[in-house]
Amino acid sequence: MTAVVSDSAALTGGLTARVGRSEVVSRPEVAGARRWLQLALGTVWLMDGVLQLQGFMFSRGFSQMLAGTAAGNPAAVADPINWAARLIAAHPVATNAPFAIIQILIGLGIANRRSVKVALAGSIVWSLGVWWLGEGLGGVLSGGASPVNGAPGAVILYALLAVLLWPAGEPAPEERPPPFVAARPVGVTAARTVWVVLWGSLAYFAVTAVNRTAQGLHDMVAGMAAGEPGWLAAINRGAAGLLDHRGLAASVVLAVLLAVIAAGVFLPARLSRVAIGLAIVLSLLIWVAGQDLGTILAGGGTDPNSGPLLVIIAFAYWPTRRLAAPAPANPGEPA
Repeated sequence: MTAVVSDSAALTGGLTARVGRSEVVSRPEVAGARRWLQLALGTVWLMDGVLQLQGFMFSRGFSQMLAGTAAGNPAAVADPINWAARLIAAHPVATNAPFAIIQILIGLGIANRRSVKVALAGSIVWSLGVWWLGEGLGGVLSGGASPVNGAPGAVILYALLAVLLWPAGEPAPEERPPPFVAARPVGVTAARTVWVVLWGSLAYFAVTAVNRTAQGLHDMVAGMAAGEPGWLAAINRGAAGLLDHRGLAASVVLAVLLAVIAAGVFLPARLSRVAIGLAIVLSLLIWVAGQDLGTILAGGGTDPNSGPLLVIIAFAYWPTRRLAAPAPANPGEPA
């Protein structure tokens, strides 16, 4: 009987259990969750590539958009941005077409298991370049950074996800599986540190000068309504109305929520799920009411902004361990 149970456990992929209060984790379940998140990231890259093929991107409007990200940045950051904008303005088709192709290839590469590592590595390099030359480091150094407008820059989150979703080898049978997907490539401590730095930074950006002024958040949200479909513009106007002359209070509340999320990864699994669930809900609210889905419906968006990427990151930290029924005194015998 013991041999039959052992063989059955091996065939199902291996489950770890502890006598008395057992924790059961399916190794294939962890790997499967990581793969789904990789595919979500690949889908966003494909979307970016398609958006890069819009007619607007082959005009001077695209280079002007890039040049605008240089404003307020130190010269060491701004000068390369202006150089890239001039180059694209002079050769819009020759430069923009490869941009679109590269992003589509990254998305397709992530979707293919054989090329996923190469594609993820390429996405890190490409994201870092675009974060600087295309997003002006997300406004982090210019004083205009806010969680509502996508700080610290959507594209840097692509690079972060590539690291957190790297297809590391599965743990040995005697090892405990990772408590969440993002812990496998970099380790639990490093992954938790990344989480705290990310959400802690967002909490900090929430109370910077541009956000805590009486009308800072109101103007930021209200300004997004232009060119959007009626239903989305109505959401903008409603959110802006709630923020009218309440910039400081709204900034403080947002910062507190983001700080709670930052600390949530250290909580027990049940409370951690609550904090991560809050991260997902808040990211979606900001994405709709503050980022207008990355303005992709208005015809000027180059990516969906940070909202969906923060959601993917949150799911990468969702606790994978679940408590099972108490194990029998003799694990080899049925309960």
